[in-house]
Order: sequence, then C-alpha cells, then structure tokens
Amino acid sequence: MPDAVAESRDPIRVLIADDQPLVRRGLALILGPDPAVTVVAEAENGEQAVALAREHRPDVVVMDIRMPVLDGVAATERLARELPECRVLALSTFDMDEYVVSALRAGACGFLPKDSSPEELVAAIRTVRAGEAVVAPRLLTRLISAYVRSEPPAPRTRRQPAAERADGLTPRESEVWRLLATGLDNGEISRTMEISVSTVKNYITSIFDKLGVRDRAQAVIAAYESGLVEARQPPRTD
Repeated sequence: MPDAVAESRDPIRVLIADDQPLVRRGLALILGPDPAVTVVAEAENGEQAVALAREHRPDVVVMDIRMPVLDGVAATERLARELPECRVLALSTFDMDEYVVSALRAGACGFLPKDSSPEELVAAIRTVRAGEAVVAPRLLTRLISAYVRSEPPAPRTRRQPAAERADGLTPRESEVWRLLATGLDNGEISRTMEISVSTVKNYITSIFDKLGVRDRAQAVIAAYESGLVEARQPPRTD
C-alpha cells in the first residue's frame, strides 16, 4: 500500500544517473541534507545505472533520459523488467520531450524538468517511492497527445495488450479511463461523473489492474494507443 510505504522510517535509497558530473554532484548535494533520503550510488550512463541498481537495490533511480552508452529510456526498460521494485524518476531538460513519453512507456513512474526546484525533486522522489506517478495530469496529456502516434484502432488480432484488456472494462470504468486520459484529476472526474473521490480511486485501481498498467502515465498512454482518445499531430520543429 502506498501509505504504508510513505510512512516507512527507512531512508529512501536513491541512485542518481546523469552523464554530467556537475549535475550528479548537484543532485547529490540537494538530497544529502534530507535525513529521509540516502544517495547510494551515482552513474554516468544508463548501462552503469543498471549495473549499480543491481548492486545497491535503490528504491528510486533519478534517471537522465539522454545519456551515452545506454540512454535513460533503454535503461528504464531494463530496470522495469529486471528490478520492478526499483522506481524510476526521469529527468528531462525540456518539458515537451518525446523521450519523456518513451521513458514513461518503458516504465518510468514520472518525470521532472531539470529546472525543477530542490523541494520539487525531494517531493517527487517521496511520491514515486510511495507508488504514485509524478506527472501533472495536463502536462502528461499534452506530452502524450503530442508524441504518441495517432492511428486507427488495430484489428483485434493486432492490438496491443492494454487495448485487448480494455474489452474487460465496464462502461463506467471506460468513462473514468477516458476522463483520466484527457487530463482530469480525481477531483475533476468525481465532479464530472457525480461520484465520490473514493469511488473514482476504486475505479482507477480496477482499471490499472484490468489493463495491466502500473500507474496513471501508462494508463494514459494506453488510452491514446488504443484509440480511446485521439492524439494530435506532433509540433513542428523546422
């Protein structure tokens, strides 16, 4: 249960992965004074991050997305597969970054821009450790709608696992999933559907279980990939 994890007296074990030594040292200095956090290792690339995670078993990996040797997306995918109890908080230089969506799809529990405040970093680590996703709902849907390819729903024989499992959702669960995917938080879903927040939370727990996703970010990605909501075209860069 997230609350039980959040109330644990054991320090949160953190591994920092960034290819820039000054960034690694800065993050370690930010986290150092907090008695609830212990930095157990620092990695300069994704491959080293995976190796050190195997050795130190951190609770949270603060993972730069763009790194040499093995990038943060690939490292996140390996950690999600090999050490699912280790949660990844992705870092990005830019709010709108297609690599962020790739990291969330790979299993990251959230992301922060690198210009976030020290207080935001510590709060995000605590939230991720507690089993929650760290992405503002509307920023999450902006990211995903911009960078998840918009395609017609695939035939049943070629649908993604989450889309296939969506057939098991009740009509009310499908509506909660749709509202979640458009960026509404639990309170807004509650008011829109005229149900209690606790009922919304129960629906979301059931949705995650039926879709086989770990958190809100992966549920939103699945909604776009399944065709439940429509993605807009990515912004032009030329």
